[in-house]
Amino acid sequence: MGYRYKIIVAPFLKVSGMALFPFILVNNKSLLTDAILINHERIHLKQQAELLVIPFYVLYLINYLINIAKYRNHDKAYLNIVFEREAYAKDADPGYLKCRKMYSWFRYF
Repeated sequence: MGYRYKIIVAPFLKVSGMALFPFILVNNKSLLTDAILINHERIHLKQQAELLVIPFYVLYLINYLINIAKYRNHDKAYLNIVFEREAYAKDADPGYLKCRKMYSWFRYF
């Protein structure tokens, strides 16, 4: 991936995992070995890095707000965020980040 990341167990987290550059947060110690979840969050770290972090969060929020207006449903809005679409589509592929092209999330619009 080009850089190291640290995984932090955060029991207060309301979701299983979250990428908060340069960290991956998980809400339970047992998730430290969940390869798909960790890969999903690593994909988000790559997205964040290529957008220089802050623009990633801005675009993520804008995309979510557009989706919530469109779908009127949190789960659908979340799952249709372009960054989530890429991460969910590729999280089961452990080699994805080695061959991933920059801005690959863009094709999920």
